[in-house]
Parts: sequence; C-alpha cells; structure tokens
Amino acid sequence: MPRSIFVENIAKRFKDVEAVSGISFSVRQGELFGFLGPNGAGKTTTINMLTGLARPDSGTIQIGGIDCTAKPRAAQHLVGVVPDESNLYPELTGFDNLCFCAALYGMGKVERQARARELLNMFDLAGAANRRFGAYSKGMKRKLTIAAGIIHKPEILFLDEPTTGIDVASARHLRQLIADLHRVGTTIFLTTHYIEEAERLCDRIAFIVSGRIVRIDSVEDLLQPLQTKHVVQFLCTNPPKGLRGRLSESFPSLEFTFSEHTLMRVEADEPIRVGSLTRFLEDHGVEVSEARRIRPSLEDIFVRITGIEAAAMRKEKEKGGGGQ
Repeated sequence: MPRSIFVENIAKRFKDVEAVSGISFSVRQGELFGFLGPNGAGKTTTINMLTGLARPDSGTIQIGGIDCTAKPRAAQHLVGVVPDESNLYPELTGFDNLCFCAALYGMGKVERQARARELLNMFDLAGAANRRFGAYSKGMKRKLTIAAGIIHKPEILFLDEPTTGIDVASARHLRQLIADLHRVGTTIFLTTHYIEEAERLCDRIAFIVSGRIVRIDSVEDLLQPLQTKHVVQFLCTNPPKGLRGRLSESFPSLEFTFSEHTLMRVEADEPIRVGSLTRFLEDHGVEVSEARRIRPSLEDIFVRITGIEAAAMRKEKEKGGGGQ
C-alpha cells in the first residue's frame, strides 16, 4: 500500500533540549495513525516538522510522495492541519472563518460558501454560523477548527490533541467525525494524551517518550499479549505498609501493583480467586469497598512499555501544560 507519510531519522533540538531524537516511521495511505506520549515527549514538535511549521535539524520527510525536507510546504495542498490551540479569528463568525480558510486554498466564492455550510451542518454548528468565533464554547471551537482543517478536502489530516479540554459530549461527537473521515479514506495522523481514545480510533500506534519512539505496532498486536490475562481491581481503605510484600509471599502466582495508594490491581495467567484475596486483605485490617474484574487495555501495554502511568498523563494535560 502507498505511504502517505514517510519519515526517516528526523531530529530537532532547542538549545540544550533534544526534543526529537532521530525517529523513523511511515503512515500508509488511508491509515489512522496514533502518536501517543506524555507531555514534552516530542509529539507537537514532530507534527510541526511534518506540517512545515518547523524544520528538522536532520533526516528526511516525504508527504504524499513529495520530498518536503528542503521545501517544508511543498505538499501543503495535500494536507489539513488542526493544531492543539485554535488558529481561527475570534472576531469573525464561524461561517466567515471557514470561508476565509477556503479562500487561502484558492476556492471560489460559490464553492467555499457551499463547503462552509456543508461543514457547519456536519459539525452541528449551523445554528452558530453567524456567531463570533470568540463567543463559542471550547467544544464548538474545536469542532470549527477541525472543520477549517478539512475545508479543502485534504488527503492527509494532522490532528494535534483534538479532544483535550472539551466536554464529554463534544469529545464523543469529534471522535465520531474523525472515525467518519477515516472511513472515507482520509489518512489521519493523530497525537493524543488519551490512551482509550487511541485504542478506539487508531489502526496503528507509535509510543514516543523523551523524543524517541519506543514501539510501533497495530492496536491488535499491541493487545495480543494481554488476551489471556486475568485482571481484578480492588478499591481498598487503609492499606498498611508492607502489604504488597505480604501479598506476593502468600499469592506467588499473582502480580500486584498499587496506584494512588488505595487502588490495587491484581494480574494473573489463571482466573483470580477474589474471595480468598478479599479475606486476606480484611484479615490484615484492609477494608475492601470494591472488587471488579476488568478487561486488559492498551493503557496496560503503554504503562509496561514506557513506565508512565496513563493517569499521570491525563493530569499533566489537564493542568494545561504545553508540550514540545
């Protein structure tokens, strides 16, 4: 299958910080490719190099078969870009913002107005078409920013953290729109902090940590090692010091991990006897308020490969910290 994006050994340094360290990957035509990592991992720097907003210090970039290494904007007509912060004009209406973006791509007046109305309907924004963009909610702003990114029907779409900081309903709607764009053949490069979002949407995923890609694989192949695993999660009150050691000694076939002090995760290759574990915990003065079996997920694989807790990634982004 033809490759829409080909990257070989690209690197980028900012003074003493190596933001991206010689990474290589390719994205197939029509693929939804996830780029997953914590804040500061190099996601935005990478997307800026791919879209011509930054030049790599070294390496090769091809977009749609066009070598963009020396001429970063050579493939601009093939590409739509949705940055993590909106680049639209707050004083213009939603309709006028879309028409302005369409004009930048050389679309005639009749065509751009028709396309703007089509997208406003698609993104459920027709009722706000004549309202100033600055008065939109966060979710509405993200929707219009994505609409602006696809106004010219690009073959390749770059989405940088599309659902960060918006309400649940808007995020759900945006994920459905992204899935619909993928379904009709758009190649999508998606950066995200949200592992469950990547698992739901992507064909393949690259994990990037500290400017280096540590794993690239399909979601199916990433999850394969966990298909036979059994996992139970316990919510505990007042777990004493040294509990993990006592548990491991009494249940050597089980693997125990604690997060946020009161949340205990138990993993095994065989079915887990919840009753025995609950009695053991209660005998050691621990109150068990919840025990539930859970399905292993991509989050588990991410933590294993990177050593970074997914919850920490989410909290990082919620603080509003920008990343390289």
